[in-house]
Amino acid sequence: MNAHIGASRSAIGIAWLAFLPAATLADTTEDIRDIRGPKALSGSWVLPAAVATAIFIALCVYIVWRRRHRRLPRRTLTLSERTLQRLDGTRPLMRPETARAFGIAASELIRDYIEQRFNVAATQRTSEEFLQGLLQVQNEALASHRLLLAQFLQQCDVVKFAGDSLAVTDMQSLFDSARRFVLETGEAAVP
Repeated sequence: MNAHIGASRSAIGIAWLAFLPAATLADTTEDIRDIRGPKALSGSWVLPAAVATAIFIALCVYIVWRRRHRRLPRRTLTLSERTLQRLDGTRPLMRPETARAFGIAASELIRDYIEQRFNVAATQRTSEEFLQGLLQVQNEALASHRLLLAQFLQQCDVVKFAGDSLAVTDMQSLFDSARRFVLETGEAAVP
């Protein structure tokens, strides 16, 4: 039965062609043409290709940069190098209006350095107690710099506790003596 329905539909499909004019049938036969060749694409692919290439190059550069920086181990700074950096950070305080802040910062810095470098209690003692304790310490580096430390700490104490102001040249001399002390007592740099 399905074959009979299919045959009748195809007969009906062909039968209606008889009612079309002959000109219409001719147009449909000319309308069928051969396959055309491939069309050339416009430049729309250039931009995505350029972006993809740029991303690839940037990714390669980043990978190379990361590998080079990962291979270079950073050298750790010695105590004296860190102290000198911190001391340089006190330079902006070397003005008459911030003389007290400079005296406090420089004194604490040198006391911290002495405590860490020579294992001597320096931060929890008065300057006088600290200097008296230096007489009992068997460290030649500290003993040889006792006079320099005494002058430095006394000058810092005058600024801290007496509220005395220092001239910029006096603060520069304090800075230079602290720097000289760290340089002369500092450990050798580790390569």
